[in-house]
Amino acid sequence: MAKAIIIGSGIAGIASALRLRQKGYDVVVFEANAYAGGKLHAFDRQGYRFDFGPSLFTMPHLVDELFELYGVDPKTRFEYIRKDQVCNYFWDDGTTFSVAADENTFVEQAAEKFDTPAENLRRYLARNKKKYELTANIFLNKSLHKWRTYWSAETLHSLLQAHKLHISSTLNAVNEHYFDSPKLVQLFNRYATYNGSSPYATPGIMSMIPHLEMHFGTFFPKEGMHDISQSLFRFAQEQGVQFHFEEAVTAIDHDDHTVRGVTTEKGQYPADLVVTNMDVFSTFNKLLPTAKQPRKVLQQERSSSAIIFYWGIEKTFPALDLHNIFFSSDYQQEFDHIFKQKNLYADPTVYINITSKDKPDDAPAGCENWFVMINAPGNFEQDWEALLQQARSNIIRKLNAILKVNLEDYIRTEDIIDPRTIESMTSSHRGSLYGTSSNSKFAAFLRHPNFSRQFDNLYFCGGSVHPGGGIPLCLLSAKIATDQIPSQK
Repeated sequence: MAKAIIIGSGIAGIASALRLRQKGYDVVVFEANAYAGGKLHAFDRQGYRFDFGPSLFTMPHLVDELFELYGVDPKTRFEYIRKDQVCNYFWDDGTTFSVAADENTFVEQAAEKFDTPAENLRRYLARNKKKYELTANIFLNKSLHKWRTYWSAETLHSLLQAHKLHISSTLNAVNEHYFDSPKLVQLFNRYATYNGSSPYATPGIMSMIPHLEMHFGTFFPKEGMHDISQSLFRFAQEQGVQFHFEEAVTAIDHDDHTVRGVTTEKGQYPADLVVTNMDVFSTFNKLLPTAKQPRKVLQQERSSSAIIFYWGIEKTFPALDLHNIFFSSDYQQEFDHIFKQKNLYADPTVYINITSKDKPDDAPAGCENWFVMINAPGNFEQDWEALLQQARSNIIRKLNAILKVNLEDYIRTEDIIDPRTIESMTSSHRGSLYGTSSNSKFAAFLRHPNFSRQFDNLYFCGGSVHPGGGIPLCLLSAKIATDQIPSQK
């Protein structure tokens, strides 16, 4: 039986393992950490449970189909609920707005709240849907780096309507074209952060992201976000995938054009093919130092990182839900600090995720588990200890003012991660959350392909390669990579 080795057990690595196992390969996964899941991990503190990383779950059908590949009903292995509310938004002047999952309800409520014609909102959402329909099959389901992707009537149809994609405009410019309300512009600008970019630099095509959220919905796994990775990990084990934990790969063994296997801290392992779920920068820098380096890819601007405080709160807040955003009063300054100054802005946008709203046993009775995140620059050897103190102070001051509370009176447990932690735990270069940023109109084309041009049996998956970061795109990267590998059945 042909052998496939997967480097890394992030969500894309596990998905690749399942897809290759279904194709008839003997699959072995090597993981430097003691657990599977990468950023989709969890931990407990004094009765509070926290998801370590991603907190937004959309397009669950991409998880379901991995079970369906084996003829298994996904509901018997992984359960989730659809949310009626997408997110609660808060501004410093006391304005609040809750985005309804139902599109018609959202349009009606947003038109009234932001004094905006409902028709403007409908036209904007319809254009976002059109962008998705024109690009999904090309950008999300296929390799952008294979000529056959472009030789089809569908691709020609999309290219002829490229003017509708707003590739040459920024997301902010597109949103300002449709809306006069600065708050509504800011609400839609926020979607740039879904791939770690700036709305003042990323192209307007990114306005399709609200369509993905509103059309497909937002969801919550009944056992928490980490159950996405853990349910797939358990299923992969059942199918015969082998996992080697606490065994980091130190080199991808190769000759001029063929990968021969990997070397780990414990020995050498031959393989017929290798799929790396490791950050593409770290893959070349650490595992393929003598190979030809894709310098344009490796020199691209990285996405934003994050500072996250995990707080066990001895209080409940009825005004908050699963997803909550407290906006900066100067969004453009915030992104200027992150990407240009490599620093934190004094008035950050604060995201709070509270899974105990939907999974009460994630916190003791009368308490809540807060995942409190701000966007941050990558790790450029800043004085992170000073920045963490600054961030904590600014976050608490902002939340106290808006929620009318003295938050420090209720913080019972605290854990913190910053770009250094993210970089060391996940091998993400500079602690980037989504690999490269999308702060240019060509960014989608500059991501590393899901295959190697140098080695005929080396493949790439995960958030640092095509089509991008975030759970859905990582799952799609695994599909695109493994679709290029022949079945052994």
